[in-house]
Amino acid sequence: MSDRPKTSPSQPPLSRKGDKPRVTAIELVALVLTVLWLTGTVLFFVVLAPSGMFENSGGALQFVIMLLAIFMPVAVIWVGAVAARASQIMREESQRLQTAIDAIRNAYVQQAQASSTTVTDPSVAKRLDEIAAAQRKTETALATFSTSRQPEPPRAAPAPEPVATGDQVVLPLGTTAEDMAPPLETDDFIKALNFPENAQDKAGFAALRRALKHRPTAQLVQAAQDILTLMSQDGIYMDDLKPDRARPEIWRRFAAGERGGAIAPLGGIRDRSSLALTAARMKQDPIYRDAAHHFLRLFDRTISGFVETATDAELSEFSDTRTARAFMLLGRVAGTFH
Repeated sequence: MSDRPKTSPSQPPLSRKGDKPRVTAIELVALVLTVLWLTGTVLFFVVLAPSGMFENSGGALQFVIMLLAIFMPVAVIWVGAVAARASQIMREESQRLQTAIDAIRNAYVQQAQASSTTVTDPSVAKRLDEIAAAQRKTETALATFSTSRQPEPPRAAPAPEPVATGDQVVLPLGTTAEDMAPPLETDDFIKALNFPENAQDKAGFAALRRALKHRPTAQLVQAAQDILTLMSQDGIYMDDLKPDRARPEIWRRFAAGERGGAIAPLGGIRDRSSLALTAARMKQDPIYRDAAHHFLRLFDRTISGFVETATDAELSEFSDTRTARAFMLLGRVAGTFH
């Protein structure tokens, strides 16, 4: 059984090669005009022509003039009819072709969302095998760093000890474990948002562990992990996307709160299938939609602080992370860049 898209029985075929030619209204109009013209010329030359009209002309010239008067308009009528018929045929074929393309596109989107569909086409099967292999690598990497994200006991100040007051424990001078955590390096921040490449990426996991101790970054990493996992269910992987690069100043203007056409280059994802699948999933799946909007809010809040200290080179490296690509895709679908 093949899963290649098929047109419905009611869909018109792309070609009507075997159909017999049909007489349309165009030919009927041309025929009527021809008959009327020929009738008029006969009445003119035979009945109404004044005597001596061609007396000063030779017989050959008279014959040529009569032929031109009779058949030239007829030729013009039928040339116009042929042109009109060709234009009509081209419009019909264009409509059939567009209908077929829309049917194929809709079938592709539906089949991509149906997880139980069996595909026997060799090229599609090969693509699915590649997606499955990439998904296994991603799941392995995520499972590895997820085990390191267990809740850690809060770091207490060396002295003095926390003082219990009633049912609450108050740290001296309002100091929290987050305040005592060292600031996150920019390089670790960027590597954490790109996630480890594979299970052997020790530097990536080390940067990720340090990032998870920084609460704002940890929240964004968690939201990015959730949305990337949901995207992988539709076969959408950030490594497959090749977005158009936006200049660092565009990121800075977005972080400063500017919206509209000036920041449109941030929506540099052009992959139509990924955009269509993401848009359909956001409309149909409320969990997916909530996760996407939560991720967009955290990304917007985080980048506002990041651009204050980041250089243009660091912004360019940041824009190429998997988290930034997910933001470009979801932001374009959600209309963030309009």
